[in-house]
Amino acid sequence: MSEKILILHASVGSGHTRAAQAVAAALKLEAPDANVVTVDALDLARPLFKRAYGEGYLMLIEKAPSLFGMLFDLTDRPPKARSIGDGVRRAVQRWGANHLEDLVQDGGWNAIIHTHFLAPELIAALRRRGRVTAPQMTVVTDYDAHRIWAHEPTERYCVASPLAAASLRSHGVPASAIEVTGIPVMPAFSAPVDIEAARRAFGLTGAYPVVVQASGGQGAGPVEETFRGLLAATIPMELVVVCGRNEAARKRLAAIRPPARHRVRVVAFTDRMRDLMAVADLLVTKPGGLTVSEALACGLPMALVSPIPGQEVRNADYLLENGAAVKAGSPAALTGKIEELLSSETRLPEMRRKARALGRPRAAFAVARRALELARGRSPAAARAEEALAAAEVPFLISHWAVPGLRA
Repeated sequence: MSEKILILHASVGSGHTRAAQAVAAALKLEAPDANVVTVDALDLARPLFKRAYGEGYLMLIEKAPSLFGMLFDLTDRPPKARSIGDGVRRAVQRWGANHLEDLVQDGGWNAIIHTHFLAPELIAALRRRGRVTAPQMTVVTDYDAHRIWAHEPTERYCVASPLAAASLRSHGVPASAIEVTGIPVMPAFSAPVDIEAARRAFGLTGAYPVVVQASGGQGAGPVEETFRGLLAATIPMELVVVCGRNEAARKRLAAIRPPARHRVRVVAFTDRMRDLMAVADLLVTKPGGLTVSEALACGLPMALVSPIPGQEVRNADYLLENGAAVKAGSPAALTGKIEELLSSETRLPEMRRKARALGRPRAAFAVARRALELARGRSPAAARAEEALAAAEVPFLISHWAVPGLRA
């Protein structure tokens, strides 16, 4: 009998959805017979709740980012024994996501996978009351883990970094339930790219450094200000600007006449980011978890602009500390950063090396394998023991007898 796996995400921004799609695609390749269903949890919610939850978040980070950052940090602290805020949040979510319980109870799922934190809290409560028995796994889609990701019972957590693993442990999650897999990106990010074909697809010659400006699937943030900051750079570049689904921004940028020293192309949403990142020398972006993970999978250095206080600031800190990115405090400061990077013979290659070391292009496959193990009733400890045994059967990797001159 094939495994029946439910993947739940929430369409708040595009990153959680892209992560869910990546896991589903990897599961299709790892287990073609598995019945994998991907659902937006907000599609199961009351219309008022869906609108307030999705649009409210976007409005808050656009209109009052400092307030969002303050709330993010306040709610990341250990709760008191009876937290009023947590209780109110859970009550509102139970009321709002009113059809989620029907889906998880009636589906006969062997495992439930999450790429957003809304559904796991609700399902954990149902499991504590004996209403749901399916095991669940949560995939954290940022490089640090806020407390809102941790909900028990959850059998497995897949995280992006050792930092996120440490944060979950501080929130009471057992170390045995956590694995650093990376954030899942589409399987295409682990496949080779025809560089010349990719350049032709985007009208690039390779004569100048290729800089990509990206703003996520929604085209959020100071898109025009960032664009003007790049155009002000005196070093010639081939610039590709990806506006996502922000058609208004695409039209505004397309109407701006760039200096003759640059070759510029402004595009809308594209499903060929893997190709574009493969030919780029530098990515200019906000540090959303999925965009960052895609860039790292390609070994692509980043210049970070306007991170949202909260999760994006923490993502930026992680990249800066590991040398894979630089940060421009404002779009206006971006010009100098770009000129510094493009004029150096060593900075970008060194950043590329460090980005590649952080990248996990096969993270979706790691998550998919853990999901299948969960659906088949295997514990994390048993799965890791089997993997260790399999590794032990490869003599070159661990046996000093297989390599002349190598001592134990």
